[in-house]
Amino acid sequence: MMHSIHCTLVVLSTALVALPSQAQKIGEVDTVFQWLGPDHKIVVEAYDDPKVPGVTCYVSRARTGGIKGALGLAEDRSEASIECRQVGPINFKEPLPQQEDVFTERMSLLFKRLHVVRMVDVQRNTLVYLTYSDRVIEGSPQNSVTAVTVERGVKIPVKERR
Repeated sequence: MMHSIHCTLVVLSTALVALPSQAQKIGEVDTVFQWLGPDHKIVVEAYDDPKVPGVTCYVSRARTGGIKGALGLAEDRSEASIECRQVGPINFKEPLPQQEDVFTERMSLLFKRLHVVRMVDVQRNTLVYLTYSDRVIEGSPQNSVTAVTVERGVKIPVKERR
């Protein structure tokens, strides 16, 4: 009983702490026909980095269809791919943390989330983006990484570690 309550609290606190994703759907392709409910799909979504104007990340991932998918009860697969690009002038309004979860989105009703993490490679003046999924109990080692090099004339400001 106590373990169940602890798991529920972890799920709720994770949901409250997670940043909302602001995805724009770019497109989708059907991968498996379903007699009832929507087909299984691969979707491509764009996420603008909220702290780095001029950078957009494109994430492709599976979406489960069928009746469970239509009702929001399905658990999507852990595989995702990411590619981030400079789509405009890059500027920084404030220093960035060395590493930060910039987007999260649920992949199942309660337990699974997709993450996009931004890391700063100061030596190479580059923003590195990693995508992976996790669960309350166990995550997946499957991941994808991409990088956006910032012009040498524009230094990436990084928050001092305390």
